[in-house]
Amino acid sequence: MSTKNHKLLQTWRWYGPSDPVSLQDVKQAGAAGIVTALHHIPHGEVWPLADIKERKAIIEAAGLTWSVVESVPVHEAIKTRRPDAGKYLENYNTSLKNLAECGIKTVCYNFMPVLDWTRTQLDLTMTDGSKALYFNWTDLAIFDLYIFKREGAVADYEENILAKAKAKYAKMSAAELDELRINVLMGIPNEKEIEIEALRTAIDEYTAIGTAGLKENLTWFLSGIAETCTQNGIKMTIHPDDPPYPILGLPRIASTKEDLTYILKSVDQPFNGICYCTGSLGAGMDNNLVDIFEAVKERVYFLHLRNVTKDEEGNFYEADHLGGDVNMYEVMKVVTAENSKRTEPIPFRPDHGHQMLDDLNKITNPGYSAIGRLRGLAELRGLEIGVTGNY
Repeated sequence: MSTKNHKLLQTWRWYGPSDPVSLQDVKQAGAAGIVTALHHIPHGEVWPLADIKERKAIIEAAGLTWSVVESVPVHEAIKTRRPDAGKYLENYNTSLKNLAECGIKTVCYNFMPVLDWTRTQLDLTMTDGSKALYFNWTDLAIFDLYIFKREGAVADYEENILAKAKAKYAKMSAAELDELRINVLMGIPNEKEIEIEALRTAIDEYTAIGTAGLKENLTWFLSGIAETCTQNGIKMTIHPDDPPYPILGLPRIASTKEDLTYILKSVDQPFNGICYCTGSLGAGMDNNLVDIFEAVKERVYFLHLRNVTKDEEGNFYEADHLGGDVNMYEVMKVVTAENSKRTEPIPFRPDHGHQMLDDLNKITNPGYSAIGRLRGLAELRGLEIGVTGNY
């Protein structure tokens, strides 16, 4: 196979048979690969070979390929290295071996404490009437101070944010406060929201562990799966923190170029890789996206391409794929240059998308409606051809 002419592998996140977006929809969008996970398996339990084969068969019957697993969730016992962590590490190794046996060898995961991605609003209306995901510091402060009532929370916010939060909270209805609580605790589609008391217990646990402890626990986890990954040709890709800064008193260890290079060096083996997410990293006020990619590019095995628009406070909404603060043209140049050196194309997916057109009247997973991602994939596909001239 020529290493000069293959394009990036176009993929699409699919939440399985219950996803309102069908595999037929995915084919019509033009993607070739599927990014999925067995969301029905509780966190920490082994993914049975039969379940993996069943999901793979459904995907292949539609004429598609299961390209990336996103995610095999890392159990909280591993992140916090509780006394029973060894059992969950063993289960994780077994799941990886079962995936490899089925030929699925690129795995995305995150090491974010308790919550997955965090947003304060899921339906911010854009000027064109479409709806986007939004993160706002004032709203997070309202949740933290007045709903969650975390001890010491006031110290984590700027004075102007505290003042705005106090004023806004005074005018919010019970329904608005409940919606904010649900949004912040949502985490990831198709999985049970984190309950307030469970979050409180977890924050106490992570306060004791701290940033250094969480880094050590990630190294322990990676060391504990290294042999399985190496023997089976598995590539692990850690997803950056989203948003890429501490929230609710929880530490963050995958938010910056320094974080990502540290992770790669902590277990310096080829299996230990990065999921390069332009949206998560792009929300960081000081992150230079091209600089970060260049620093870790040899170990980038998966790409999430989306865009964000930030303001001076660090609030951000998810913008059109080619329309936010992330210079996707410059990103695509360095990404395709690296891809041209590979014997296998790097998979990417249009990450998130606006709820728009007919999808405004449908129940959709937040960020994962069909038409917004269809638009994003089309724009990214065109940008790649424009950058490379490779039809």
